[in-house]
Amino acid sequence: MATDTGGRGGLAGAIGPALILGVVTAVAVAFLAFIHATTAARIAANERAFILRNLDDLLPRSEYDNDPLADIVYGFDPELLGRGEPSAIWRVRREGKPVAAVLQPITPHGYSGDIALLVAITVDGDLLGVRVTSHRETPGLGDAIERRRGDWILSFNGRSLVDPGAEGWGVRRDGGIFDEFTGATVTPRAVVSGVYKALQYFALHGEQIFEAPTGSNLAPTRLPESAP
Repeated sequence: MATDTGGRGGLAGAIGPALILGVVTAVAVAFLAFIHATTAARIAANERAFILRNLDDLLPRSEYDNDPLADIVYGFDPELLGRGEPSAIWRVRREGKPVAAVLQPITPHGYSGDIALLVAITVDGDLLGVRVTSHRETPGLGDAIERRRGDWILSFNGRSLVDPGAEGWGVRRDGGIFDEFTGATVTPRAVVSGVYKALQYFALHGEQIFEAPTGSNLAPTRLPESAP
């Protein structure tokens, strides 16, 4: 009697390449996952280092003894913080007592789109300083908001909601106290507005910011009708 081995041979021949393909695919997926994890960790480390450099520029480490990037709460207020999602707020303390909070508002009214800020505010509501962390403003004009491009951003140091008061929180062309740039009024106007709104947010939530448990989401507050 003849024995039919063609079926088994064909099946074995098909299984071999399929098995090899499966192994290759699994190895490729594992390799890509490893690359993604390594890249994500590197990006996170770079972001942390960038933020810490800006914090050091705003507040000397001798002024606090906690890890602000771990002492964190989240604020959600699209009107005052300019974000449609919760925004990290870092809390700065010394010997357990509040020193300052660092907000990350976005002002969406730049000449070329969003301008992301770091705004450091003391527990008393005074500005320690402001830094621009990202923007797409015109080189040579709007990029004067960067610290490395000039001293304009330092004009916020020591200011508060009452200094200069609501009427002063604008560029000079609008009746405020802050300088505009030659040929680029929109950019400084946007930054001034973003900083002012961050101060408003802090005035509304300052106590909650420092008392809320780490990782908490703070309730949003609507912008008062009379606010600019």
